[in-house]
Amino acid sequence: MTGRTPQRTSRRRFLNNLILHFRPTTVPAATLPLTVSWGLGGMAAILVLTQMVTGSLLNFIYEPVPSLAYPSILIIHDDIVFGKLVRNLHHWGANLLVIVAGLHMLRVIFTAAFYAPRHVTWYLGLGLMALVLGANFSGYLLPYDQLAYWAVTICTGMLDYIPWLGPYLKALIMAGEEIGPAALKLFHTVHTTVVPALFLFLMTYHFWRIRKAGGLVVPKQPEDPPTGTPLRVPTVPNLIVREMAMTAVILAVLLVLAVFFDAPLGEPANPGLSPNPTKAPWYFAGLQELLLHFPPVLAVTVIPFLAGLLLLALPFASQPNEAASIWFGTRPDRIAAGAAAIGGVIVTLLWVFLNEYFRTEGWHASGIHRVFSGEIAFGLGLAGLAGFFFILRRRVDLSRHGAFQAVLMLLTSVFLTLTIIGAGFRGAGMRLTWPGG
Repeated sequence: MTGRTPQRTSRRRFLNNLILHFRPTTVPAATLPLTVSWGLGGMAAILVLTQMVTGSLLNFIYEPVPSLAYPSILIIHDDIVFGKLVRNLHHWGANLLVIVAGLHMLRVIFTAAFYAPRHVTWYLGLGLMALVLGANFSGYLLPYDQLAYWAVTICTGMLDYIPWLGPYLKALIMAGEEIGPAALKLFHTVHTTVVPALFLFLMTYHFWRIRKAGGLVVPKQPEDPPTGTPLRVPTVPNLIVREMAMTAVILAVLLVLAVFFDAPLGEPANPGLSPNPTKAPWYFAGLQELLLHFPPVLAVTVIPFLAGLLLLALPFASQPNEAASIWFGTRPDRIAAGAAAIGGVIVTLLWVFLNEYFRTEGWHASGIHRVFSGEIAFGLGLAGLAGFFFILRRRVDLSRHGAFQAVLMLLTSVFLTLTIIGAGFRGAGMRLTWPGG
């Protein structure tokens, strides 16, 4: 006797069938350890759904009109039961989503999970990352306080530096020549309707492509059968229990942030009084930091275009080696990637500090300063990357994948360092200072 009633058995069978519509019946045992993917993709999906639920609740009260937007936020804070908590959940969920989605993208890169047949999944992931940034940016204006108004002003102002198309893109995004009722209405519509619809479509297709490609990429394990086929285990409970645990972890972190840290809300938007400093949202701080060191066309057009082109070409720019799907590949690959990360941080810090010194000491027009900023610095940077790749291939004798991965790690560390400096260490007049200084 098992002790199970027919009704209980029927419910269990129904639940398993429902789950297995979204997951295969069995999964490779080697994909179950936490360190394979850290559950980042599932965390991102949970955060997207959390954003949709909390955003829908906020939308019952929010008024997308400049004269009413800020007061409606105050009503949510002060007059609605748990209103502040819901807004805090929405705010911190949006920021966590950028971080988790970014880490997930880095996980795919540094475990070489972007090669065929998963290249379509990679491109869908890039689209989802763009939607994450679009969702955050379109929602940033909605509180209509000083922070939101001027951050969006800075970001849309960057579009002016894009040759030919920039002014038209700016007018399209702002629904006119300045941020006002039309812009707020457009941002609200995109944030609450267009982006969620695209999220649901791309997420569904993304997960379907992952399942069609066979799930996570894993190397051949010692316990595999002699045929070389990876050992597989039932999805229920092996995978589902782990996914539920990661869901509980990310929701717990989000709840702690929402309870102890309020979403920022400054003074009402004042188009005639800009704060000092005026900063872009933190996830665009690296781009704003580039504007301090390069001519605007390079910082806003050429560098982002080359970065996007690199990400699009990634599945075809290299080839996997025998350690593909292992974090950072072989031991020489890992050493090269670690050295690249440390070198990227050091070089970036020295570069920023030297630029700051020359700028504050009045050497901004001198020849030596132009070596560290502008077209010369950009050319030297490209030559340095090419030389670094050549040394790793010819002198260190890394595989093409290992050398390419080290270059990507170098670029990642440079961008993250610029983002941290721009978001946390720029004060009045965009001069370097300690946080809060």
